[in-house]
Amino acid sequence: MKTLTVFTPTYNRAHTIVRTYESLCRQSNDDFDWLIIDDGSSDGTRTWVESLGEKVSDCGARFDWMGRLLDGEDKNHFVIQTEQFDIEYIYKPNGGLYTGYNVAYATIQTELCVCIDSDDYMPDDAVEKIIALWRKYYPTDVRCLDVSPGTSRTYCGIQGLDYNVVDGQPIGGKFPKDLNEVFLHELHLKKLHSGDTKQVLRTDLMKKVSPMIGFEGEKNFNPIYMMIQVCDQYPLLILNENLCWVEYQIGADSMSQGIFKQYVNSPRSFAKLRLLELTLKHNTLKDRFRSAIHYVSSCLLIKDKEWLQKSPEKLLTLLCAPMGLALYCYIKFKNR
Repeated sequence: MKTLTVFTPTYNRAHTIVRTYESLCRQSNDDFDWLIIDDGSSDGTRTWVESLGEKVSDCGARFDWMGRLLDGEDKNHFVIQTEQFDIEYIYKPNGGLYTGYNVAYATIQTELCVCIDSDDYMPDDAVEKIIALWRKYYPTDVRCLDVSPGTSRTYCGIQGLDYNVVDGQPIGGKFPKDLNEVFLHELHLKKLHSGDTKQVLRTDLMKKVSPMIGFEGEKNFNPIYMMIQVCDQYPLLILNENLCWVEYQIGADSMSQGIFKQYVNSPRSFAKLRLLELTLKHNTLKDRFRSAIHYVSSCLLIKDKEWLQKSPEKLLTLLCAPMGLALYCYIKFKNR
């Protein structure tokens, strides 16, 4: 079995996923598989995948729109064998980005996994650097991941860098040179980094916090919901190297724009995320204030009369209610 699975949730990105594939073909280390989760594409993505090699399996597990495992098998789930690596392809009804993560964590069996979006791609030596660092702490003869050899630390994965395709620079800069490990929350709290980063995570830990149970009709539930549960408990090893070339999409093809529309389109999802943030042991008081404000605004959007009873931080949430109301009004104004 390979060490790493690169997984790529995609929706109508046949025009960009080719670049993702080509970057994987150039990897200097082939200790990985590629998993594509097609979230209901209608642009020929499947036909393109089938053209890449020989189909060595023509059916597999079935998933619903939320990425939950169903009984039986489906011919929309198959494996293509190429000269460089195997490609597992799963087509499911459209449900949003987080549902692709649900499918990934239900499917992946390798030790590590990393998401490379269908409009991004990996540097040629990214897999090699990931495997080298991980094997330094977890050699192949170490069967139990709960204790790292030579240390009492247990790591949930690797923290690397994203680079911007446009200027060729790390987004938010590099990590401090003497930084070897970090909890995810420390990156911003201690001002160690200010931009997007790339996490390579232990599959066994991600399986424990999946699937994310979302809400029908709400496609903007951020899959960070799963990651922060794991990264609140364990630190990440620092790899001060480029693991992903990022090209930000604009307009209708963007997943990062239109945050105020997302607040309105997926208010129950955002409320659930804020409730989780209020329980994280490493969140600062400032973080909890912010989460409480956003929680109140989301509850106002869904007209949840039990907003205070549901909060794990009732006094804080009550104090933040006026600011949550103000944010709610601002969101409504931005979406007028």
